[in-house]
Amino acid sequence: MSTEKTERLMGVSGSPYTLKMLGLLRYRRIPYQVSWGQPGDPNNGLPKPKVGLLPTFYNEDDSGQLQAEVDSTPIIRRLEREHSGRSVIPDSASLAFIDFLLEDFADEWSTKYMFHYRWHFKADIDWAGTIVPLYNQYTVDDERMAQSKAKFTKLQTGRLGVIGSNDITAGIIESSYLRFLTALENHLTSNSFILGEKPSACDFALYGQFTQLTGVDPTPMALARKHAPRCCAWVDSLSDLSGLDINNKNWFEAGDIPESLIDLLKEVGKVYTPTMIANAKALVAGEAQWETQIDGHLWQQQAFPFRGKCLMWLRGEYEKLPAGEQGDVDELRQGTGCEPLLLK
Repeated sequence: MSTEKTERLMGVSGSPYTLKMLGLLRYRRIPYQVSWGQPGDPNNGLPKPKVGLLPTFYNEDDSGQLQAEVDSTPIIRRLEREHSGRSVIPDSASLAFIDFLLEDFADEWSTKYMFHYRWHFKADIDWAGTIVPLYNQYTVDDERMAQSKAKFTKLQTGRLGVIGSNDITAGIIESSYLRFLTALENHLTSNSFILGEKPSACDFALYGQFTQLTGVDPTPMALARKHAPRCCAWVDSLSDLSGLDINNKNWFEAGDIPESLIDLLKEVGKVYTPTMIANAKALVAGEAQWETQIDGHLWQQQAFPFRGKCLMWLRGEYEKLPAGEQGDVDELRQGTGCEPLLLK
């Protein structure tokens, strides 16, 4: 019997971030116990997180008190410290930074793909409003199902502005989704995972968002099936990689990065870079709204403090790199549009 610590978490099976972490836990063969539900529910007897994010992990502190833990990126780093084997952080510091960047892109930009498609188009709104509440509890009668659908749909469509989806930005999001799909499809023609022959944290971050885009919501799913069948298969495969043999499997070397990975970084530079920088400037200036240009088109959105922290953390990771590894990152990002991200 394994004596390794069992991770305890609560989430929803339709939550991209919950699926991100479950896929990672399975791949790393970390014992876990998952409960389906909302972590803020006072009836579950568990501590309430400061921010109600999915999934929520529960761990005892030094005094034995159970604490709620959210935000998948630092949780992944804690798992690296506390559980040995099958790491998802590349050995190379420069490649680990690229992994960090792509994970944040998935968490903070790819989620725009998912949320926009789910709550912008009528067919997607109708299906998501029906199916997503049922992930919490499907043993309900038709009347309660209809009530849940109406309530949930109103709540989620009202959050489109927070995510950045509106009539002005819709075309930018949809064009970016197709470009990224195409770039990922091209990358997967000769690479099993984003950074080489075995998965890293960014694979699972993208997997979480794309489970919904390629397998749940009708409009982005149709586009993925038409333009990116390899991507669809790749997403399905990441659900459970516990049996993947990674003996003699490696991540890319800094000097052997395929052009297809550079193409993925170019999409990061095109869309993620200008929004993160404009958001950070708005936060410093105390402005509630901001705008920028993406690929020659206007983008407008509410300022979001958490994304300001994400940019600060990203720059902090870069500053921690040894000079030689910084040089490798600088060479990789040259010409991708990612250069301004690391300029304070």
